[in-house]
Parts: sequence; structure tokens; C-alpha cells
Amino acid sequence: MKNILLVEDDLTYSRIIQNFLEKNDFKVFSCTKLIDVDYNLRTNDIHLVITDFRLPDGTGLQVLKKVKEQVKGSEVILITNYSDIRIAVKAMKMGAFEYITKPINPDELLVTVREALSGEEKESPKDKTKKTIIIDDYIIGNSLEAKKIEQHINLVAPTELSVIVLGETGTGKEYISKRIHQKSNRSEHPFIAIDCGALSKELAGSELFGHVKGAFTGASDSRVGHFETAKGGTIFLDEIGNLEYDIQIKLLRAIQERKIRRIGGTQEIEIDVRIIAATNETLIEQSSDGKFREDLYHRLNEFSLTALPLRDRKEDLMVFANQFLHGSNLRLNKSIQGFSDEVIAIFNQYSWPGNLREMKNIIRRAVLLSQTDSIQSDVIPDELKNFEKIEKVEEEIEIDNKGDIASQERDLIEKTLIEVKYNKSKAAKILGIDRKTLYNKINKYGLE
Repeated sequence: MKNILLVEDDLTYSRIIQNFLEKNDFKVFSCTKLIDVDYNLRTNDIHLVITDFRLPDGTGLQVLKKVKEQVKGSEVILITNYSDIRIAVKAMKMGAFEYITKPINPDELLVTVREALSGEEKESPKDKTKKTIIIDDYIIGNSLEAKKIEQHINLVAPTELSVIVLGETGTGKEYISKRIHQKSNRSEHPFIAIDCGALSKELAGSELFGHVKGAFTGASDSRVGHFETAKGGTIFLDEIGNLEYDIQIKLLRAIQERKIRRIGGTQEIEIDVRIIAATNETLIEQSSDGKFREDLYHRLNEFSLTALPLRDRKEDLMVFANQFLHGSNLRLNKSIQGFSDEVIAIFNQYSWPGNLREMKNIIRRAVLLSQTDSIQSDVIPDELKNFEKIEKVEEEIEIDNKGDIASQERDLIEKTLIEVKYNKSKAAKILGIDRKTLYNKINKYGLE
């Protein structure tokens, strides 16, 4: 029997999830706060952690960090609201197995839990590379922008130029990078993807460059780093702006001299790799602030590509949707044929803040819930269907939020939150607004 730790501060919600999972033959431990996670990880053999994003004393991202540092091989599923989609996608990049949105559908939860525990989507345990964003093949797309990206890939791939791929979280930067590798002269050699945001400060040097036995506490054996493992191939450094400054210095030296030195070692080791970096940050601004070395930025930025957000790729929207539909049919053993006109219209008016990762999750959930041969609007989250209305309400509220009105609104929200003991669902209902708007106002007025 597999052990699951559930971290959820809503006790009623927690009991419902726990009872459901236990009826499906899982052993469930539960706690309500971040501070209780350490004890549960130490005292129980936890295989999977399911955590709400918003906790009384922290966030699900902090839970994720604890799990990845303390329990080797344990997976994390994040529970979130639609207002936190960008954070949920960030959690995926930090090593979360998956995220699911409230209200939770039991079938969706069970499928996700079983996949996490069976390791269906796991990468090789030898390296901490990230899960791909698209299920199967790379999709070029039909838009002029997509074709332009493909032209640039074809131009730069055969060269040895270092490349920076820019773009928002979830836009497919890793797939563009892998496409460059596959079309390069290094395609027969390894493509090693590393999420720099998931590298701990203490072990980043060892992960990248390796270490010798006894180099630091816990280094019981020598280890080969990713730069040696990728010999002849390509290193993909995702979220490179998260690298610590001292690691940036080592990376710059490796690029300049084509040599590395393992942590604690004295021997110079020659390397033969091409570097592709990706970021959703503006590295040149970070270098101006002293957070990222400007000389390293220029070494990496011999050529740049930009992965466009899904909201700017309307011509490609249904191409991606049909790809995800095909992959979800295979995974869930279904045979859904397509999307209704209403669903297509909903997809086209939505802004897709979580980009491809969000679309994949929505379509997989829709395939799971569908009882007809096409995706209908009843299996699409309300947040998508009400998107235009929500945006209009927020816009109207924003116009009115001036002077005394803003102060009165803040006081009203604060008073309501106190009355319902910070139960945000109840507060939103009393105030007559949706939860997304309430969360935005809480953040705006600093009421968290």
C-alpha cells in the first residue's frame, strides 16, 4: 500500500479527499500547516505528497522544496485555484509531478495519483531533467510567427552558436531547444535538460560539474556532472537566471576555456558541449541589477529565439488542442473525436496564462469527464467560460478604485475575511465576486 501525505488546511475538504483515497486503497496521512510537513516526512514512508498551494503558514511551493530536499523519489501534486495557474506551472518547473485545480474531480485526482505513483511520466532517475510540455511530436504550427521560429531553428541548428530561448513559463522553450538539438550535427549525442530553478544552492556545482569523493559532507563517492555526461551533445539550461552568482562564474569559465573542474578536484577536464539556455526573465536587466553576469549573458546570447505565448498564437490554438486530445485519448483509453463549436469559441477568447501546460491539463480533464464523442462545454472549467465576464467586472472595479472608494473596499474585504475566518470561498460569495477577483484584491491591499 502506497503512503500519501495530504497537506490541506480546509478540514472538511481534507476529510473528503482522505476518505476518497483510502477507499481506493491508499494510506493517507494529513496535516494542515507547512510546519507539520517535516515531522510527517521523517516519521512516515511517504511516496506522494498532495498539497494545497495556499497554507496558513506558507505555500505549496515551500512544501515542494521540502519534499525534493528530504525524500528521494517522492512526487508532489499541487492543488490550486485558477487564479494561481502561473504559480502552478512554475511548480511543474520546480519538480512537481502535476497540478490539479479546484473544485477537484475525483476521477481526475485518482488518475493523477496513480500516474504519479506508477511513475508513468517520470524521467530517468539519474538526472533531474524536466517533464516535457507537449506529449508527443514537436508542432510547428500554421501561423506566420510559428513558421518564422521554425526558419530560425533551421538556420541556427547546424551552427555551434550558443542560443537563448526567451518566453513565458509553459510556452514550450524546452521543445524548441530540443528541436535545435535534433536538427544539429550533435543529434546523435545526448540532450541533457537541467532546470536551474530546481538546483539547490549547495548542490548546483556538483550537479553541473560533478565532484570528487570527500569534496563535501555526504560526498561518499565521486560523481560525473551533466557537462561530462552530455559529451558531444547539448546542455539545455532552463531558467538560467536562477543560477547562483558563484555558479555563473564557473559556467562562464567552462564556456570560455571548454574545460571544467569537478568540485573538490584539481584535474582539468575538457568538455565538448553546446549550450542552449532559456529564461522567462530579462537577463540583461538582471545583469544591470548585478544579479546576472553581463559577460556570461553575452557569451550565451550568440543567437536568440522567442517562444510566443499561446494567446498570441490563435492560428495555432486548435493545432495544439488536437495534439493534446490525441495524447489524452491514448493515455486514458478514450476515443473523443474533437471539440464542439462552443468549446472552440471558449478556447479562442481565453488568455491562457499557463500556456501549453494549462491547455494540456484542461483537455486531459475534459477527455476524462466526457461522455460523448466530442468535448462539450459542460466539461470545461467555469473560469474559462466566464473569462470575458470576469475580465469586465475586474475592469469596472479597477475604474472605481480611487480615493475613498478604494479605502472603503479594502475595509469591506478585510471585515468580511475576518467574519468568515479567512474562508475565501465564503468571503467571495458574501461580497458577490468570484474567487479570482477576491484573490487579486487581497494581494492588491496586502490583506493576506
